[in-house]
Amino acid sequence: MPEPTEPPYPGVPAPPPPQYPEPSTPPPPQYPGAAVPGPQYPGAPALPPQYPGTPAAPTYPGTAAGRAYSPPAPPAHPGTPAAPAHPGASGAPAAPAYPGAPQYPGATATAPPPYPGGGHPAPAPAPEPPHVAAPQPEPQPEPAPDDLDYRHRGGRVLVADHQRGADATAIGRLAAQLPGALVSLAVVSSIALGILGTVMGWIVTLAWVAGGALVFHRPSELAFARHVLKLRAPTAEERARLEPVWREVTARAGIEAHTYELMVENSDELNAVAVAGHVVGVTTYALNRIPSSNLAAVLAHELGHHTGGHAWAGLLGYWYSLPGRVAWAVMRGLARVAIAVASVFSLAAAAFVYFFIGMAVLAGFLGAWYVTVPLVAAPYLLAYMGRRGELRADQQAAELGFAHRLAEVIHHFRTEEEAAKAAAAAQGQKLKAPGPLDRLLSTHPDHETRLSALEPYLRLKR
Repeated sequence: MPEPTEPPYPGVPAPPPPQYPEPSTPPPPQYPGAAVPGPQYPGAPALPPQYPGTPAAPTYPGTAAGRAYSPPAPPAHPGTPAAPAHPGASGAPAAPAYPGAPQYPGATATAPPPYPGGGHPAPAPAPEPPHVAAPQPEPQPEPAPDDLDYRHRGGRVLVADHQRGADATAIGRLAAQLPGALVSLAVVSSIALGILGTVMGWIVTLAWVAGGALVFHRPSELAFARHVLKLRAPTAEERARLEPVWREVTARAGIEAHTYELMVENSDELNAVAVAGHVVGVTTYALNRIPSSNLAAVLAHELGHHTGGHAWAGLLGYWYSLPGRVAWAVMRGLARVAIAVASVFSLAAAAFVYFFIGMAVLAGFLGAWYVTVPLVAAPYLLAYMGRRGELRADQQAAELGFAHRLAEVIHHFRTEEEAAKAAAAAQGQKLKAPGPLDRLLSTHPDHETRLSALEPYLRLKR
């Protein structure tokens, strides 16, 4: 298809149409000084090779890949009209716009201004990515100071006759749990025999009785500690921190360190626990935030629970009294439901239910007082034994040389309690002080009682 030509201008003779070379005709000779040939038209042969020494045309920023920027063509030969720009060419300069001259599609209206020195504009710098502040690592707390006097370096002073024992506190705890254990035996045997028959019923009952031995079975203890108490095995770093302190404590007590299993609880509270017969648990706060000497005092306190038999006696009593407590909770729930249902109908019906429950309790006291009275008194006896056990464990730690450090831990507890009271007072609240009944049911003595019990050891220079 022939290319359109510009219309003749007034007073100017129409130039002859431009001659396009045929594909078989060699390209026309270049004019002296011409840097690059003019724009090529569709169907024209490939550009001729560059003369030796002629630099390659630089690529203009923004042009399509593979197309070189062409500088303005030299003046046309006299009598030769300027070649029209190829439609859609963006790199070729546009011809001056005469009045009424048509514009080719895609051609620019004006040529870009020349840059000083004949050079090309520098490419625009790539926009810098938005500055994103690198995440700052969270500040790590200072490691707790290792101020423990490792006087034995793991060597035992003596070998204790018993790695675990049972003092008067443990025996008293078992005695207080005995009525509940008898009630539990009656509950388990009656339900098993009534549902499963004589043979299977007695098998189930004996299996429940034998289940108490699992308290001294280490895998069962570990499973209980993991799934019920949410304890875990310490990491390598935690073990490196915990084991030297534990070896010093056990060396002073003459206990084999591997007799007990060390475990960790994820908690922000200063606490530790003695579990069953072989487990000593400590919180991450106690492990990482208090000095080694205070940590040793806490571990020595828990070791006192183990050597006194408080841990295994408490868990054993819990196991054998569990069915009785479940049965008691079910009976209380049924009584509440009966009272609530009777109250819907009338006050007289509710009063009758209250009267019936009272008569049943009175019959129990009169007919089996040797069971009901100990059951009622058991919580108070167990709380008292718990308080005695805490004081006995404090004494164990003091005898191992940790009286002053244990007093510091108790002062820490008292400071936290006073801070909680001050915070409540600042908000216009008032913490309710425990009453006489609450103190009787508390398993831990108050801080003043513990400090008073440590006073004889605090006067000694260790």
